[in-house]
Parts: sequence; C-alpha cells; structure tokens
Amino acid sequence: MRGLLTCVLFVLILGAQWCVAAPVVLYISPDGDDDWSGSWLETNAAGTDGPLASIVGARDRLRVLRGEGKTDDGAFVWVRGGIYPITEAIRFYPEDSGTSKDFPDWKTIHFSAYKDEQPVISGGKRVTGFTEEDGRWVTTIPEVASGEWHFSSLWVNGERAQPARTPNAANPWGDHPPDSDFFRTAGPVMVEDAKTGKEVKSSTAFKFHADDIGDWDSLDDAVVVTFHSWATSLARIKNIDRENNILEFTGPARWTYGRWQPDQRYFIEHLYEGLDQPGEWYLNRKTGKLYYIPREGETIEDAEVIAPVAQQLLVLEGKPEEGKFVQDIYFDGIDFRYTEYPIAPEGHSDAQSAYKVHAAVEMVGARSVFIENASISHLGNYGVWFRRGSQHNRMSLCEITDLGAGGVRIGEGGSPATENEVAGDIRIDNFFIHDGGKTFRSAVGVWIGRSSNNTITHNEICDFRYTGVSVGWSWGYAESSANHNVIDNNHIHNIGLGQLNDMGAIYCLGISPGTTLRGNLIHDVISHPRLYGGWGLYTDEGSTGIVMENNLVYNTTTGGFHQHYGRDNIIRNNIFAYSHGPQIIRSREEEHNSFTFENNIVYFNTGQALGSTWKNGNWKLNKNIYWDSSGDEPEFSGRTFAEWQAQGHDVDSLIADPGFVNAEAGD
Repeated sequence: MRGLLTCVLFVLILGAQWCVAAPVVLYISPDGDDDWSGSWLETNAAGTDGPLASIVGARDRLRVLRGEGKTDDGAFVWVRGGIYPITEAIRFYPEDSGTSKDFPDWKTIHFSAYKDEQPVISGGKRVTGFTEEDGRWVTTIPEVASGEWHFSSLWVNGERAQPARTPNAANPWGDHPPDSDFFRTAGPVMVEDAKTGKEVKSSTAFKFHADDIGDWDSLDDAVVVTFHSWATSLARIKNIDRENNILEFTGPARWTYGRWQPDQRYFIEHLYEGLDQPGEWYLNRKTGKLYYIPREGETIEDAEVIAPVAQQLLVLEGKPEEGKFVQDIYFDGIDFRYTEYPIAPEGHSDAQSAYKVHAAVEMVGARSVFIENASISHLGNYGVWFRRGSQHNRMSLCEITDLGAGGVRIGEGGSPATENEVAGDIRIDNFFIHDGGKTFRSAVGVWIGRSSNNTITHNEICDFRYTGVSVGWSWGYAESSANHNVIDNNHIHNIGLGQLNDMGAIYCLGISPGTTLRGNLIHDVISHPRLYGGWGLYTDEGSTGIVMENNLVYNTTTGGFHQHYGRDNIIRNNIFAYSHGPQIIRSREEEHNSFTFENNIVYFNTGQALGSTWKNGNWKLNKNIYWDSSGDEPEFSGRTFAEWQAQGHDVDSLIADPGFVNAEAGD
C-alpha cells in the first residue's frame, strides 16, 4: 500500500507539473541487467532491455543521465522485491546528489520499494554442503581454508547462532548471568611502566586458575571476552605460561586487567572444545571446516545458513572538509541485512560504547538524506552512523535489530575541525531499536558524540547490554560541542541485562546546554551485581545545563537518578520508583549547585531515599513527595526527614502515599 500511494502521489504531482518537471524513472529487479537502460519494469519481449540489476547499476545509470542534463528534476528509482547480494558497500559520492532545495521535492533522488514488494540488500552469503557427524552439521568452506574469507557471526534460519564458548551461558547471549557463566582471573600481572618506571597492572596479560584453561587445540581461533566494568575486551591468545598460569594476549585491552576487580569475569568463545550446546557454532580458520549443533526442529535439508561477507552495506561518502556533500537522496522501504565486523589479530578493545566499531549504513558529509520504512538487521557492527559533516538528515519508521554492536550513532568522539565538518540536526523518530551488543557488549542504542540540535523522539529502545541513549562526550567541564539535543518521549527498557556496570538508560556526559530528557518511560535497568551502577537517568562527568522532566523511571539496580558530578541540571515532575538501593544519588561534592530537584515523586521500599554524598548543601531539593511502601521511616543520608528539613532541604516536600493504582505491578 505504501508504494501504491507513493505512485499515485507521483502521478498526481507529475501531471500537475507536466510542462515544468519530468523526473527520470528507473527500475531495478533481481532479474535485471546493469547493461540495460532500466527504463522498463519487466524485461522486454525481445529480451534486449529491461530493469537494472542493482542499486549500483542505477547509480551509474543516473550518472550518465545527469551528464546529459536529464536528472535536473530528480529521479525515481523503483526497486522490485527480492534479495540483492553484495560483497562490499554500495557507495554514493557528491556527484550522485539530487538538486532539491526543500524536502519533499521531486528533484530529490528517490530509491523506493516498488508497491507491496520488499527489496533486501544482503551482505551475507549462503553456506551449503552440510553433512551430519555425531549430531553436528559440518561443511568445508574453501575460501576460508585459502584465507580469502573469515567471519565472526553466523545465522541459521534468520537467528544468530552463538559462537561456541566455555563456560556456557545459562541464558541466551549471557543475559542476567549467574556466576557459573564465567571464569575468574586469579589476579593481575604486574609490569614496569615504560614512562614512569613504576610497577603497574598489565593490559596484555592476566593470571588464570590452572584448571580453567585446558590444552585445547583450537586456542589459535579463540577469543577471550573479559569484562571491564562498562566495557569488554575481545582478546586473542599470544602465549600461555602454564608454569606461572599467565595468559598473554596479542594486543592490549583499553583498561588494565584487575583495574576494578582482582577476579575479573571472562569466558572464551570461538573455541571448538566449547562446542557442546544446540545453537553453537565453530569455524576452523585453518581447515575451513564449519561446525554447527542444530536447535530443536532445525533440519539439514531445509536450513538457511548465512555467513556475512560485506562489512558495510551503504556508505554515503562526501568530503565535508572540501565543502562537497552527498545530498538530497531518499531511501524508502528498503531493508539491509547481514554484515561482518572482524575481530582483528590484535583483538578488539574500546574505552567506552564500542566506539571503534563502524556501521552498516554510514554517512560522511551527508545532507538532507532521508531513510524511512527500513529494517536494518543481522549485523556484526552498528546500524547507522551519521559522521562528520552530516546535517539535516532524517530517519523514521525504521527497525534496527539483532546487532553485534549498537543502533544509531551521531557525530564523532572529538569536536569538528571546521564548520563544514559539524554533524548535527539529525532526527531519529518512531524507531524500534533492540537486541544489540551481542558481540561488542558496551555498544549503545543511540549514541550522540560532540553533536548538537539532534532529536531522538518516540522510539522504543531495549535489550542492550550497556546504555540505551548516550549523549555529550565531553569529559568534565571542558568546552563542549554538544548542546540542544532533544531526547523526548521514548520507551527505554531492559537495559544492561545484568552484564555491564556504570551505565544508564540515558547517559549524559559534559556541558550540554539546552539538552532535554522529557516524557521518557524507563524501566528495568539492571547492571551486574558484583559492581556498581545501573541507573535510569545518569549525568556523568561535568554534565551541565540539562533538563529532565516528566519521565517515569522504575526498577533500576542502584538509582532512578544519579549525578556523578555536574552543574545546574534541573530534575522536575518525574516519578522515580523502586530502585533496588538508594533512589537518588549524588556522588561528588562541588562548590557550585549540582542540580535542582523539585516536584518529583520518589517511591520505594528500601528505606533509602538518598545515596552517596550529601554534605555541603550545594543542591536544591524541594516540593517533592517521598514514600516508602514498606512502611519504614525513610532515611535521608543518615538523617530523619525532620532532621533533613531542619537543615533547609525539602522544606515544602511531603512524606505521603501518592496513591498509585498498583505500583508493585508497574501501574
């Protein structure tokens, strides 16, 4: 119906402007040929002309027509349903741009699904030739044995398979893990720092318990996944010193081993000796043999096994530093599936948010680009990244799911060098972003770095192993290029899933004037219990000038709201309910006002209204309602409510039951 309505609208406008505008019309079909004109919906009777075979073919055809002056009024490229396999990203450059001034405008270049049909851009390749051996499916892939192709992910019948691991996870993808999911390090390895000469903890080795790691033949293929509070490292083994029980890796972790705990959690995956559960797989990179243990109901005759080939699917590649942009392109109703993100020989480790991982759909210097009605799924990396120089872009009515990393990224880790390289004014609206961080667990649902004037609204973001939305990325009170970001009216839930720490449903970092967190429904933010930090609204280092209002936050591990440190944030008209520990947390004493906390309802059953540091009085709390449903007298940082009010805090606040219908059931 969507495609039909678009066709009707196109005909109406074209008819009204017949003497003025005549957009080019092209067709793409899996049965097409890129040597044809693309002007035909079907192959002609003579078999000499018909639709094109690919988006790349249409892009190149439009270049020819553009040179002839035939695309001045835009183009409609209708993409027929079916699978369009690729081995590398489809790329658009400034010369592939439309010419519209305002959208919608038929001078835009449109790539749209043909009416009631579903085109799919696939970076995956089907793996066949399986035979059954002792309950396992086995096949040999010659391209792997020859070193031409390796992959880190595998899908069977559209469901991601788990790399063989030990210890096994009690729950899919290690969510809400019991202690039995992990080995524990036996302590750090101490080394001499090259700069200071002091003894420090190693970032390339740790001590292990002798019984944990066997003399396994597949350790060359293995990846050691170690948890560093809010991040993980994925390390490849260089050497095992069994006399001293030291495991040494080919590259460093971003955080030293033993920094937060002497007995860090880790497990080993991509290990043949760990192949013992339905849904697990292992690839021998030397012999090219692929092993898979089928799930219940899967048959070797009917299974569709897909391994990823392409690392990216769509790249818009402008040169913003030269003032050259890719602009005025519209993608509607096209799905993108299957990407690889390889774990390098030196392993992979990020400081935070899986920052080094790129995206399946990536834009540099993209302006007025629209993506709607798309599904982006089965990825080894992030879904979409609007990078430097990308402005005035829109995405809506999309689903991003089944992700090795995260959902959407906007901006960069550092401030832009020139005005042309500023990324901002990106709108992400009516999305369903879910089930991410399956390989790179610290990835984020929506990440905004050093970017301003972005709008993240009406989205559902859930099932991430770290943070739901991250915004800012200027540490402390350093100058920031992130302001006026709107994160409103989203449903953010099932975040953390018991895997990582120091995270939140919405995480803010740095000076962010004009940024709002409004009308969000947030719940079930659960960090790993052995460390700290599963918060609803989390203003981290230097967070300043942020307004948080009309949010409902409940069922969090260690606080509905937590401010590490910052200045003059406003928290008002929110409901914070059922943190498992203290409800409202302030972590650092500073000489300025930390925040104003007014007109909120704080509802709990732990006895602890406030947590951490409340000494110097540099905050403003008033006109709030507090209620401990357990019947206990609530405690305010070691004081009774009367003592707290006597010190000038919450003078107009109340201890009172707000009268919820059924708070215990989330109503």
